[in-house]
Amino acid sequence: MTGLDLAQAADIFAQAVDHTVGLEEEFALLHPDSLDLIPAYERMHDAAQDDPVLRASVCGELISSEIEIVSGAGANLHDALAHQRDARRHLFALAAAQGVALAATGTHPWADYRQQPIIDTEHYRRVEEGLKYVAWRNNTFSMHVHVGVHDIDRAVRVCDRLRPVLPLLLAISANSPYLDGQDSGLHSARTQSFTKSFPRCGVPDAFGGWGAYRDYIEFLVRTNSIVEFTQVWWSVRPHFRFGTVEVRICDAQTTAAESEALAALMVACVVQAARDIDEGRPFADPAPRLIEENMWRAIRFGLDGKLVDLERGVEYPAREVIERLAAWTAPVRGELGIELAFPERNGAQRQRAMIEAGASREDVFAATVRETTQTYAQEVAV
Repeated sequence: MTGLDLAQAADIFAQAVDHTVGLEEEFALLHPDSLDLIPAYERMHDAAQDDPVLRASVCGELISSEIEIVSGAGANLHDALAHQRDARRHLFALAAAQGVALAATGTHPWADYRQQPIIDTEHYRRVEEGLKYVAWRNNTFSMHVHVGVHDIDRAVRVCDRLRPVLPLLLAISANSPYLDGQDSGLHSARTQSFTKSFPRCGVPDAFGGWGAYRDYIEFLVRTNSIVEFTQVWWSVRPHFRFGTVEVRICDAQTTAAESEALAALMVACVVQAARDIDEGRPFADPAPRLIEENMWRAIRFGLDGKLVDLERGVEYPAREVIERLAAWTAPVRGELGIELAFPERNGAQRQRAMIEAGASREDVFAATVRETTQTYAQEVAV
C-alpha cells in the first residue's frame, strides 16, 4: 500500500488479528575501545545479507551509527520474543565479527550529533529534507512494540485510552541521563530531545474514533504537511501498514530482561485497553495539560519522583506505576500467560547511582555496554 491509502489502511485493520506482536529494538554502533559512535550501519547491513535470520531482521534508523532489529509479526508475545532472541544472538555475533560494540541506552553520553551521517534511503532523505536540524539532532535510541488490533475504529480508541498510560511507561523505561557530554539532570533526555522536538510527536489528541483521525490525516495531506503516515510520530499510533497499535514512548533498555519485561507490559496495556473498550468500561479522556504534567515528571525524575493520579488529583510515588499497571492488566495477562519481572532500579536509576558515587560518564557508559553485551546475546525467560 502507499503511505497514505486510507481506504486500504481500513481494510488492513479489518483483516488484522488481535494480539499479534511485533518488537523493534534500536542499538548504538560503537568503537569497541573508545565506545564512540561509529558510522557502521551500511557494512553491518551488507554483512547481514549472508545471514538468513538477520537478512529479515536488520533495519536502518536515521543515522549510520544506529541499527535496529525487528521480530516481524509474531502470533503472540512469546512467538515474537522467540524470533527477537534469535535475531539478537545473530546481531551480537555479527557485531563482534565486524569489530563493533553495541549499546542500548536512550542516548549516547557524549556523541556530537553534527558528526553523525544520515543513512542514504529515500525515506530518511525525505525526513532530513523536511526537518533539517530536528532530524540531525535526533541521535536517540528507543524500543517500539506493535500489537495487532482488529478494526481501525477500535484501534484509534485504544490509542485514546493509552494516552494517560504513556508517561507511566516512560517512567519505567527511563534510561538516558546523559546528552551532549553532560549529565542532563533528567532521567530520559531522549524524550526531551526527540519527543519535544519532532512535529506531530508526543502524546496525541483524543480522537474518539477513525472518522476524526482520518479527517486529521486528510487535513495533513491536503495542506502538504505530510506525504506518508509515518510522518505522524506520536508516542502511540495506529500503524496503517501492519494493522497494529504501535507504542513508541520508551527508551532503549540496557538489559534484555528489562526490554522483554517492558515489551510484555506494553502488550498487556494495549490488549487491556481493547478489552475495556469491548466491555464498555467508562473512560474520560484526561486533558492534554494533565497528561503533560506526568510526562514532564517522568522525563525529569523517572521512577525516583512522583506522578499524579489524574482521576483523584493526588501525587503518588512513581515506583508504584509498575504495581498499578500490573493490577490493571491482570485479566488479560492471565489469559495471555504474561508475567512481569522488573529490577529494583531501572537503567536511569542505576546510572544515577554510579554518577552520585563519583563515576565518570565513560565508566558509567562502559558499565551499561557490558550489561548489554552480557544479556542480549543470551536467552531470557519472561
